[in-house]
Amino acid sequence: MKFPRLLRATALLLFACVLQAGTARAEPITLHDLAGQEVTLPGPAKRVLLGEGRFIQALLLLERQDPVALVAGWMGEFKRLDPQGYAQVAARFPAAEQIPVVGASSAESFSVERALELHPDLVVMSAAGGHSPDKDSTVVAQFRSAGVPVVFIDFRAHPLENTPKSLRLLGQALGREKQAEAFLAWRQAHLDRIARTLAEAKPAAPSVLMEMRAGGGRECCGSPGQGNLGEFIEFAGGNNIGAAVIPGPLGPLNLEYVVAQDPRVYIATGGTNPADGTAPRIGPGVTPEAARAALRGTVSRSGIASLTAVRQGRAHALWHNFYDSPYNLLAAEALARWLHPDLFADLDPAATLAEMNQRFLAVPLEGTFWVSLK
Repeated sequence: MKFPRLLRATALLLFACVLQAGTARAEPITLHDLAGQEVTLPGPAKRVLLGEGRFIQALLLLERQDPVALVAGWMGEFKRLDPQGYAQVAARFPAAEQIPVVGASSAESFSVERALELHPDLVVMSAAGGHSPDKDSTVVAQFRSAGVPVVFIDFRAHPLENTPKSLRLLGQALGREKQAEAFLAWRQAHLDRIARTLAEAKPAAPSVLMEMRAGGGRECCGSPGQGNLGEFIEFAGGNNIGAAVIPGPLGPLNLEYVVAQDPRVYIATGGTNPADGTAPRIGPGVTPEAARAALRGTVSRSGIASLTAVRQGRAHALWHNFYDSPYNLLAAEALARWLHPDLFADLDPAATLAEMNQRFLAVPLEGTFWVSLK
């Protein structure tokens, strides 16, 4: 009979299709990174080497099931500089404790030999320098010689423009384009609300001092300049006093300049492990009460205490890691509330954080990430 023969032929055809689908190779992925390179991957990366450990924050947005499984190795600055944040990741994904470390917390400590032993199929570095080797380093040349692709991202130098570019790049590289686009559309809607409100109201821009990594025995004042969180100060309707004298993303201001400018708003950045009672204590695992108490110590320092912003209660603290993080939308919303409290009385960064945790993050961001003196 022809009918069974037809069934048999159909079954063989279906089997051949399944076999072909199972053995089909992934399509190559061509990337254009933040250093102007064109990089081609044979398929989605599965063993990523992070040139900064804190780049895990981006992976937590793109892969909710097991982001740690994607990491072949990383730099050690995440655990050293943000121990509470590291602990939250390790509590949710214990395998983080077993990720090999390829350097301490500086580009000079990066071990390319150790990194190559881990057989990464992609290396992610910072286009803005910082804790990872730069694009012209011998480390990057060695990776290329070994046939390991290297891409550069940036959340640090020009975060307003480069955060979307960097997350899209990683989404492409990891085969998680949909996750990247969903987060970026949500992020942009929040930023558009701030921009639209300011464009309609046209308020005067208050002068702002942001003291980066304030206190802790460090001299006043590290500050954002043309870039970094200075972009968010300007975006949120402020006048960053560092922008006039610092040509790059970050740099120093002397106290005499700060006192002469007498900014209307003062913002300190800090972390969870301050060196003494003059540094902000803020970030993962920190309570609002502890953060506010530490801020009082920060603004009691000589010179800072005399600023009009401090005397009139317009003093605030912000989590330092926003300066190099895809979560920087939260900094933009906190700044908008502080700089124009009447315009943004109904803007709630805490609600934005809660939604980000619920919708996007593999590890919820839990703690205090902004606080005010009053």
